[in-house]
Amino acid sequence: MTSSFVAYIDESGDEGFTFLPDGRGSSHWFVQTAVVYRRPHDLSAVAALKAARATLGWEAKKAFHFCDMRHEQRLVMLNEVIKTPFRTVSILSYKPDIPDPERFQANKWMLYHYLTRLLIERVSWLCRDHMRPGEGDGTVDLIFSDRAAMSYEDIRVYINRLRAQAGMGTQVNIHWPAINMDSLRAVAHAQLAGLQVADAVATSTHYGVKLSRFGIADPSYLALLRRHAYRHRDNFRGYGIKTLTGFEQLQDRMPHLRAAFLNW
Repeated sequence: MTSSFVAYIDESGDEGFTFLPDGRGSSHWFVQTAVVYRRPHDLSAVAALKAARATLGWEAKKAFHFCDMRHEQRLVMLNEVIKTPFRTVSILSYKPDIPDPERFQANKWMLYHYLTRLLIERVSWLCRDHMRPGEGDGTVDLIFSDRAAMSYEDIRVYINRLRAQAGMGTQVNIHWPAINMDSLRAVAHAQLAGLQVADAVATSTHYGVKLSRFGIADPSYLALLRRHAYRHRDNFRGYGIKTLTGFEQLQDRMPHLRAAFLNW
């Protein structure tokens, strides 16, 4: 039997910890996002990007790279994408709050792996909550946007290690019956429409929370996507949006975050 869901995973920002006063250096935020489609709706992403290309007058196979696009082009893409049925999960790390950053600097990919764990937890809950009998086997295929320097076999080993620790008093809360480890793979961004959508959602989320060197954030793209965030009992906090630092604490310190998540 085939899987019930497919999750496309991408990130925005970087994992560095060099924060300079003028805003250069490492990004303050690192965001990892999954865009989850039911398997029967997977091709709706292809149709949405095809429609956006037609509006923009782009060639048929031109890939969407959200950060390289102009504002108007981003709006065209997003307004086609939000017509399709999907849910999003984003893990947001405000890196200056991370204690012992030296530990993360000394262990390459440690932050990425940790956010991957939190992301897969919430993707697994989403699949558990929304599984339909007779529509696949209840599992989700995990497809990462390929980062050339990263070993995705290491991610597989990391997740399998978490699974082996299940029931040993750990705080890992992955719903394991939903995770199909055999299907985990990395694919080049340009090859799959779903990865281009994940890139757009991750970057939109990053734009909504990060401040430019002029002290300005842009939540306009994120606002278009708010109805697609995964909710449990109508609550998006801790589900469709998970922050490493407490959400209320961040909002108290950063008033622009209240605007970013207004009317969610």
